[in-house]
Amino acid sequence: MRIVFAGTPEFAAQHLQALLDAGRQVVAIYTQPDRPSGRGQKLTPSPVKQLAVQHGIAVYQPQTLRDAEAQAELAALMPDLMVVVAYGLILPQVVLDIPRLGCINSHASLLPRWRGAAPIQRAVQAGDAESGVTVMRMEAGLDTGPMLLKVTTPISADDTGGSLHDRLAELGPPAVLQAIDGLAAGTLQGEVQDDSFATYAHKLNKDEARLDWHRPAIELERLVRAFYPWPICHSTLNNEPLKVLAASLGEGRGTPGTVLAASKEGLTVACGEGALRLTRLQLPGGKPLAFADLFNSRREQFAVGTVLQ
Repeated sequence: MRIVFAGTPEFAAQHLQALLDAGRQVVAIYTQPDRPSGRGQKLTPSPVKQLAVQHGIAVYQPQTLRDAEAQAELAALMPDLMVVVAYGLILPQVVLDIPRLGCINSHASLLPRWRGAAPIQRAVQAGDAESGVTVMRMEAGLDTGPMLLKVTTPISADDTGGSLHDRLAELGPPAVLQAIDGLAAGTLQGEVQDDSFATYAHKLNKDEARLDWHRPAIELERLVRAFYPWPICHSTLNNEPLKVLAASLGEGRGTPGTVLAASKEGLTVACGEGALRLTRLQLPGGKPLAFADLFNSRREQFAVGTVLQ
């Protein structure tokens, strides 16, 4: 089976690696154009492109798949199947129709819940009990196609966006391989999604990572976990930015944003409902530290009654 793979981030690269390890014939990969990265803003290839280059696989990086030239280029590859994982470009219907067996997508949620760009983080943020990977046939709509396979995993009370990402990146590739075999044998039938249960996972942005202390503590605790390791929740202490990398529910009440207690166990801050105990922080120019370490050296900065903005 001639497979074209389309994907961009590390999550997608792990799927591509699984295809290669299983001896599947990946004739080309499609990935986002190289982007500026790091302090020097040097153009950097995506993880999928880096892996493809290592294995001598042809790489295509069109800005869009809506123009006829890019579509003809794909058709010339004569793919039997296109496997799409976190690619980042819309595939119009004409592209979906090119592979003989169509296009399948590995999506990091239990569809129809959390269609869209950030399903992993939104599941943690919402307090979902479980997540998973859905392998589906692609349609022109956003994550709306028939579901071929699902694999699930519980979301624990200490899961972060990063830990759940890593677990789903392990669950997805075997499911894709199983789906490919089922499609090749003609034994796999898709289940139509119930749109009435659909939710949308908006793209993450740094603005919503700012902690609003008027919100309930339970919401902020989930947000801190969901937004780690990116974009990382933050606040302001003594007119300086303060990154909050880990937190747990605390005890006490008071004016939102006010420090209620400070000890080696954490910095307890009043919220709109309840309190949040900050346990891992990063000050400007410093490295991430457990609050116990900061408390030993900067106790005066975290005095009871101090207000975080």
